[in-house]
Amino acid sequence: MDVLSHPNPALKQVAARVDCATETDLRDLCKTMARMMYEAPGVGLAAPQIGVLKRVIVYDIDEEKGSVIALCNPEIVEACEDVETDDEGCLSLPGISVPVERPLRVICEAQTISGAAVRIEAEGFHARILQHEIDHLDGVLIIDRATPEERKAALIRYREAVEQGARPGQTSI
Repeated sequence: MDVLSHPNPALKQVAARVDCATETDLRDLCKTMARMMYEAPGVGLAAPQIGVLKRVIVYDIDEEKGSVIALCNPEIVEACEDVETDDEGCLSLPGISVPVERPLRVICEAQTISGAAVRIEAEGFHARILQHEIDHLDGVLIIDRATPEERKAALIRYREAVEQGARPGQTSI
């Protein structure tokens, strides 16, 4: 498996919910995703980024690495009104970053790979990662969150980066 890059059509698809009780390959999928995320290196990866259209994400915000969190069917159920714009990179858009406005604090509800319900209250970088990866599950890329002018400039930079040898999996988040 490889990290898919824009404009691969799988990146624009809405991923299907998973049934943690019946999907026997979730643990293996998450291990593969974590390995690919660390090798990239990145801090998060969504299953659609490797062509698997399932609502599964992995991420690791620990600087020591090795503290991967895997979530199934994650969704943002609450977001604060305070927002911040910050540059985001993406493993599927190597070589560029785009300013993206996101809420500073979110509450995410999801399931572990064993099916246990979890509720995560995240702020700052943690909140940004969750929102970024959940966007992938809905077929949304960072360039889709940019203004028309920023999107156009980002796509020009992206084409130039690809021409200079940027490959999928070479950018964080």
